[in-house]
Amino acid sequence: MQQFEFVLLLLLLFVVGLGTLAQRLKTPYPIVLVIGGLLISLIPGLPRVSLDPELILVVMLPPLLFSAAFNTSWRDFRHNLSSILPLAFGLVAFATLGVGVTAQWFLPGFDWRLGLVLGAVISPTDALAATSIAKRLGLPKRITDILEGESLVNDASGLLALEFAVAMVVSGHTPSAVKALGQLTYLVAGGIVAGLVLGELVYLFEKSVDNPPIEITASIITPYVAYLSAERLHASGILSAVACGLYLGWRSPIYFSSRTRLQSGATWNTFTFILNGLAFLLIGLQLRFVMAGIHHVHVRTLVFSAAVVVFFVIVLRLVWVYLNTYVVSVFARKLLKRTTPRPSRRRIFVVGWTGMRGVVSLAAAISLPGTLESGTPFPARNMIIFLTFCVIFVTLVLQGLTLPALIRRLGLSAKAGTDPEEQKARQTIIRSALKQLDDMRTHDKPEFSSMYEDIGEHYRVRLAAAGDEGDKNNLKPEGYKLHREVTQKLRQVERSTAVKLRNENVINDAVLRKLELELDLLDVRDQ
Repeated sequence: MQQFEFVLLLLLLFVVGLGTLAQRLKTPYPIVLVIGGLLISLIPGLPRVSLDPELILVVMLPPLLFSAAFNTSWRDFRHNLSSILPLAFGLVAFATLGVGVTAQWFLPGFDWRLGLVLGAVISPTDALAATSIAKRLGLPKRITDILEGESLVNDASGLLALEFAVAMVVSGHTPSAVKALGQLTYLVAGGIVAGLVLGELVYLFEKSVDNPPIEITASIITPYVAYLSAERLHASGILSAVACGLYLGWRSPIYFSSRTRLQSGATWNTFTFILNGLAFLLIGLQLRFVMAGIHHVHVRTLVFSAAVVVFFVIVLRLVWVYLNTYVVSVFARKLLKRTTPRPSRRRIFVVGWTGMRGVVSLAAAISLPGTLESGTPFPARNMIIFLTFCVIFVTLVLQGLTLPALIRRLGLSAKAGTDPEEQKARQTIIRSALKQLDDMRTHDKPEFSSMYEDIGEHYRVRLAAAGDEGDKNNLKPEGYKLHREVTQKLRQVERSTAVKLRNENVINDAVLRKLELELDLLDVRDQ
């Protein structure tokens, strides 16, 4: 126990230190943590930290996916679904089959089935590093939305493909197409239904409770329940956690109070940072274990094999992204009669270049069974783990570090400006509050007119700041108690108007949460 406590404390200290370094270097912390973990693993005398796949697949992955889904705008996700699904499912299949076909030609000891296993392991992407760079450099929002949506779904599709590939290797039999399609349909549909059912139950519970610690604790438990319940039903636990997160994220403005929203946001930000930090640090620390499993293989063979696999992974993604964009564009133009212009080659290339792999791939590789049904060792298991480590390291570090220069070189970088959706939403909710203020003023006593005028001036100042005309004269508030009651009612009008705009697809969830945060802070200040 003391050894475990020491190792955990040491890992957390490394996460804090390397995270701070990443902030100083203005580099996404996953890149710094992976490099740091790799260098730390070379220090003699340090405790050996092995990566248990159950730690990733059960302990870390459900809350990370749930949190990402919870904060995803359902409107933007649905709008970009035609771009996300070909990447999340089509590209996973293309990469898995592509690696499966080519592996037997270049990798010693591999047949097409082992190639499929390797392809499925390295197919899921991790968008954390890419999107953090993209947002900082002002990459077009649609690109970041597509990358986040792809990463949200392809973890599930990659693990589903891995399950089929491993079953073929372990049993030695290839399932029929009908049977495989039926299993896939059940895994996907069962996982989504399980997540939505749990989401509705959690929504009803959260709606009946107004206690931040209880509500936040329930939200932390939810992704684990979603994952484990779906797995118990032999459905996809990953898709269950994602579906549950999307559903609850959409309903959260209804059942979360202002105080709960503020505390929950801070809690989840810290929780996910710790989990992500530990996960990426553990990737780097696996170097000793990876090399120990292949010490008998010649260095030249290892370098050649790793170079071939990394090359194919990068090229297959670029080929699929360009090919899919062309096919979708032709389909939309000729069959659907849409006139939407095709994305520029620069944007397509950036999407293709951001196929960074992460901790899901390494956990998938380590989770491979040790033996077959016959009792013989799983063939090339250590080599698959080594190649997966190389793909993660090269794509994360090489592509991650070159992405900022590439975005600037292609002219896709832009300074963050005013979001037209956000500005229009601000004007709309402030006008709604001013209208409510006028109605309240006509039904109140005349001696409070100066107080109403003061509040009106405050809102007109905010309207001017939102890009509309306004008078910025300030008046001292009179009748503080009534002032607080009126402003709280007006903020509730603002909040309900913002939710209405979101429900009508006028604004997305990101704009809604930004507006809610400002109103929540004012609510807490006046309590």
